[in-house]
Amino acid sequence: MQTFRTRTKSQVKGSLPNQSKNSFSVYYPTGVFLFAIALISSILLSWLLGNPHITELFSQLHLIQEQPPQWLTIPQIENKYYLLAPTLVLFLLVQTIIFISPYPQKQSRNIVVTILLILLVRYLLWRSLSTLNLANPIDGTFSVLLLLMELLAVSGGLLQLFLMFTTKDRSQETEHYSRKVQQEIYKPTVDILIPTYNEPDFILKRTIIGCQAIDYTHKKIYLLDDTRRPHIKKLAQDLGCNYLTRPDNFYAKAGNLNHALTKTNGELIVVFDADFVPTKNFLQRTVGFFENNKVGLVQTPQSFYNPDPIAKNLGLEKILTSEEEVFYRQIQPIKDGVGSVVCAGTSFVARRKALQEIGYFVTESVSEDYFTGINISAQGYEIVYLDEKLSAGLAAEDISAHLTQRLRWARGTLQAFFIKSNPLTIPGLTLWQRLGHLEGLLNWFNSIPRIFFLLLPLFYVFFGIKVIDFNLKELAYFFLPYYVSQLTVFNWLTLRSRSAILSELYSLIQCFPLAITVIKVMINPFAKGFKVTPKGITRNQYSYNWQLGFPLIIIFIVTIIGFGFSLLQTLETKSVNLGLCWSGYNIIMLSVALLTLLDVPQSAPYQWFSFKTRVVVNSCNQIYSGVTLQLSETGAEIYFSDNITLPSKISIEIVEAGLTLTGKIIQSKSQDQSNKVLVQFTNLNLQQQRKIIEILYCRPGQWQNRHSPGELHSLWIIFKVLLRPLKFIKQLTIINQ
Repeated sequence: MQTFRTRTKSQVKGSLPNQSKNSFSVYYPTGVFLFAIALISSILLSWLLGNPHITELFSQLHLIQEQPPQWLTIPQIENKYYLLAPTLVLFLLVQTIIFISPYPQKQSRNIVVTILLILLVRYLLWRSLSTLNLANPIDGTFSVLLLLMELLAVSGGLLQLFLMFTTKDRSQETEHYSRKVQQEIYKPTVDILIPTYNEPDFILKRTIIGCQAIDYTHKKIYLLDDTRRPHIKKLAQDLGCNYLTRPDNFYAKAGNLNHALTKTNGELIVVFDADFVPTKNFLQRTVGFFENNKVGLVQTPQSFYNPDPIAKNLGLEKILTSEEEVFYRQIQPIKDGVGSVVCAGTSFVARRKALQEIGYFVTESVSEDYFTGINISAQGYEIVYLDEKLSAGLAAEDISAHLTQRLRWARGTLQAFFIKSNPLTIPGLTLWQRLGHLEGLLNWFNSIPRIFFLLLPLFYVFFGIKVIDFNLKELAYFFLPYYVSQLTVFNWLTLRSRSAILSELYSLIQCFPLAITVIKVMINPFAKGFKVTPKGITRNQYSYNWQLGFPLIIIFIVTIIGFGFSLLQTLETKSVNLGLCWSGYNIIMLSVALLTLLDVPQSAPYQWFSFKTRVVVNSCNQIYSGVTLQLSETGAEIYFSDNITLPSKISIEIVEAGLTLTGKIIQSKSQDQSNKVLVQFTNLNLQQQRKIIEILYCRPGQWQNRHSPGELHSLWIIFKVLLRPLKFIKQLTIINQ
């Protein structure tokens, strides 16, 4: 693995598109960022030091907090339980909407989003005008900071809710265009580009074979090897794939793609990362959109054929969906509605003419894909999001690789503030498009408030700092309706791709390194270059990520101590305080987050898939019929309804595929009158390998959306995860005995 640094134009050899990095003016956003922090800090510091003008200002604000507008005061009702009525009514209302419309439709979504927007604005007004504790500088400083952190945390979500009114569904449009491609009424030439840097042979082989299996006549496939490996060149030749390389690695992936564009001539360009395998109908479903001359790029979702490391480390592979599911199932259709679809770097099709007009792939940032899409949009082209899973790739295989990938995305996206391709300032975009991209930029800043929310209860417990001035009646009337409604509909609005509780877990795990990266980028945006996510990892033992876990462990220990102090105070005063509840919640979430950092062993790089199909086994001229339970590129698990005895070497015919293989039995397990055997394939030729890869990865429609658990189920999952250490202790005890 190697890190590439962004080069200046003078370092580029050969004739490449005109792309250059801005001069000193590019760092103007850094000045704005630092000025905003300095301004807020100086005001709060002046207040702490007793500046009379600042003190007078906060005194006036304190009076407003003590006498909020009438519409921000709770009704004078004798029965205090009536204050729960808004929460109960809204809960029943949204539950009724979800029951009537299990899948969000335009009308049902708009009703729910309108409710959430009203409740969120109502809550923010209450927080701003009624709950700040400005009685003294210290409490007031932290009270103002908490409000600012809340505003930063919800800004992206508020904008996202607003944009949900524009969500687009292209299913009918897709069917129309797809028929023309299938009937070969529309058949442009297509170049499929597979950029690679250090990925293992077996990963590249399945990607190339998958691309060759695409059902489309007018295509050429090119492997773009940026490490100039002789054995990879031979692999491409053996598979019948075009092989391209270049003398340098300038601009990393973007430079590699740009070099290939000068050596190819297809009307359309398809890009697959080295680990992404398309289904056979990929081009049939995407190419037709380009019959519309206004379409410059079609992006499809990223799907993954292995669980992400968080799900795997928690033993929840069949329960949790990957972190990217929310983005591709909910966010991208929202962005499609306003014309701000994000080009995700793989599994997309682009019009060559559109790329030529913008000077090919953008090299200003490590997120060349994102800014290439922005430039195409700025030229007046439409970027289409086709919400169909037409390919699958390899998710990061350990926590370290997972984090490396996220930090690169954050760094690359936030470089938007410093380059010419900034979606907020680049000429040619509409206001709606800019708002769609602003939502994505704001999302990366959420890690900073997340850390503040971890630390704040500690200040409350150890220093007695009271950051919010409210009572339980106000909490029930202003906060509870929004919180309960948002929690109720989160899973529904995200199309069952994630629960709010599990989203919190994912954000907590990476909040410290992500916050550091965000701050570093805003100060020195080009300090680091492109860093490839390692793939094809194997390990034979457990491995804990201490670097990622260290800050969480420190916070965890201090929070436990604080919880103990709060508990003693509660017992003395016989009243529950804010520090106790907040610290207790943080302890639970930190406990689960720390457990996810233990990477479980991964002894083999090949994935096993649940796959049931009829097989015929030939052994010593005896024929047996069975069913596969699991299948991989290297073997199969077969179930026989009869308890039969088989020799070690057998012949297997996968009837549905007309494929005959030889193998040896490495494990056999009899149960009642049935038998299960684990077979390792032997002496596979290239044709057999092609067939297996096509069966495993290329069947149209095989990558389906899975539903993430709802909030109650997620709470139960959190509870079970917390008990996992007991399972490990029991296993160790048995081993020692």
